[in-house]
Amino acid sequence: MIAKPHPLFLGIDTGGTYTDAVLWSEEGNPKGKVLAKAKALTTRHDLAVGISGAVDAVLEKSGTDPAAIKLVSMSTTLATNALVEGQGGRVALVMIGFSEADLARDGLKTALGTDPVVFCPGGHDVHGNAAKLDLSGLEAALPELGRSVSGFAVCAYFATRNPAHELAARDLIRDKTGLPVTASHELSAKLGGPRRALTTLLNARLISMIDRLVAATEGFLVKRGIAAPLMVVRGDGALVSAAFARQRPIETILSGPAASLVGARHMTGLDDAMVSDIGGTTTDVAVLDQGRPRLDPEGATVGGFRTMVEAVAMRTFGLGGDSEVALEDGALVPKILLGPRRLVPLALAGMAHGEAVTAELERQLRAPNPGRMDGRFAVRTGVPDRLAAGLTGPEAKLYEAIGAVPLALDRLLTSNAQNATLNRLVARGLVHICGFTPSDAAHVLGKQSNWDPAAARLGAELFSRRRDGRGQTIAATPEAIAERVLITLTRWSAEYILETAFAEDGLDGAATVAHALVQRAVDAHPGIARLTVALDRPVIGLGASAPLHYAGLPPLVGNGCIVPEDTDVANALGAVVGQVRVAAEARVSQPKEGLFRLASGQTVRDFTDEAAAIAAAQADVRAIAAGRAKDAGTDNAEIGVSTEFKVSTIEGQRMFIEAHVVAVASGRPRIAV
Repeated sequence: MIAKPHPLFLGIDTGGTYTDAVLWSEEGNPKGKVLAKAKALTTRHDLAVGISGAVDAVLEKSGTDPAAIKLVSMSTTLATNALVEGQGGRVALVMIGFSEADLARDGLKTALGTDPVVFCPGGHDVHGNAAKLDLSGLEAALPELGRSVSGFAVCAYFATRNPAHELAARDLIRDKTGLPVTASHELSAKLGGPRRALTTLLNARLISMIDRLVAATEGFLVKRGIAAPLMVVRGDGALVSAAFARQRPIETILSGPAASLVGARHMTGLDDAMVSDIGGTTTDVAVLDQGRPRLDPEGATVGGFRTMVEAVAMRTFGLGGDSEVALEDGALVPKILLGPRRLVPLALAGMAHGEAVTAELERQLRAPNPGRMDGRFAVRTGVPDRLAAGLTGPEAKLYEAIGAVPLALDRLLTSNAQNATLNRLVARGLVHICGFTPSDAAHVLGKQSNWDPAAARLGAELFSRRRDGRGQTIAATPEAIAERVLITLTRWSAEYILETAFAEDGLDGAATVAHALVQRAVDAHPGIARLTVALDRPVIGLGASAPLHYAGLPPLVGNGCIVPEDTDVANALGAVVGQVRVAAEARVSQPKEGLFRLASGQTVRDFTDEAAAIAAAQADVRAIAAGRAKDAGTDNAEIGVSTEFKVSTIEGQRMFIEAHVVAVASGRPRIAV
């Protein structure tokens, strides 16, 4: 009897710099087998180019018939990177039942920036009773907003107890503009209006980005004859269908890091470890405990914003191979500073554009004195023109001057005001800055060679002749500055790992790491009183550059560092070994004695019997979870329901306050037959 072949799974990870692909088979053993892996540059102007480059290489290496692939699963750091770098589409926030003072809470005003906000009377109380809704102001603003934003975020007061007003606003906006609308009750059942509004705002900003990613992937799969379901990794490590992710892109923040945790556990078999994943833009640090990643009960924090998205307890730092290299201001002996902004490395720009980059670097080197914009270029990201909606006059004029070929900043900018304008274009995701990065430093030292080492060396030479506070050049040679940059990156990596460990122990992580005693311990500073600091578990180093940047890590963190064989595709591997997991929630409250109000999904119902209300809540969440599980991509979900009661006792009598009912559905994703 001929053995039936094991199904093949394709994992894809679209990062800020690279797109990874891995072909994996269960092969009859717990770890399965990586049949082939490959990398290609992420092409933000057309994501399908990078995806096809990585996947085609995997198919060619393995000799696999594309039709044999039964499941495609994707993780991405695009949403995470966008929030860290402050990027995203321009959206309008609609606040129903809130006042302008509410913008000051939970970082909402900072997140909103210059995007428009509309306040409307309405909303509900804690029991779901409605105030008078008036959407006339919103309706009057829609013609102008429809021309200047890419989407809308709607948040109503106590919408988690009654979403009726959010639904009314959503329907009005869709009818008048046809643009994407995110309603807050669709994303979270938690109380806390301003933070729910923040989460909704960020979701609306990310929709076009994730939509482009999914569309690019689906289009590529069709062209290659891969008729398999497409899944996306969520921020808690679970898998959901691409259609599900398109509507709730905020849930893909920390998607890549969550997938890497699943991959790290799969590759090493370690139950307890610190996991540090270094990419081009960010370093993501998390904890594995008893074989599972720790989840953040308060919601994921990315780019300084605390969201209501359930995700791994991951701390994301703006430190990676493509981090901006800068000098500390005003110091006699300035320190090297890294990130948080990602630049296009000069080596990469040189490889893509040749003389257009190297000739300008050589011109700047011939100048007798260093210039403050030396080694810096601007280039369009290549996103669709509609995403440039709402530019001011100065922004539009500068954007027109920037093209698809990098343009030296000392030729482009004529004033400090223009520099601020350029930074706004970068924040909108319309323009990239090219400059000196750790990836360039690695090229200078021969530790990386996949791009243009000549452009990297020119950039290092320009950077090394910058002056310190005493008027001296900061480094004698390009090699010297490159070495300093790489040492700084390893040191900062160690500090971020320790910061995460201290924070998980309940301390102020950043303040503790910055303490003089901890700094002495990390430096192994000699003295009569010798201090040490050590992790209680090893570090799993992930990312293509982990072998380079983490080689010097063990003495700094007081424990070993394991870099698995397939560390360069940990995210893509984690994407294909996960499970679908979704949840549904309902609440039963008692507005007045003898009346039990059930809020579940988009419905509100009243009961006169507590037991009947609880039974209806449990039936509702089970049905909603089953439907969401099917939408998320599994046909064989196991569903568990839990109920938590809040009660009080008055004069010996039990008084019902509230019940919280949660259903969790999980299962392996469906595969093509």
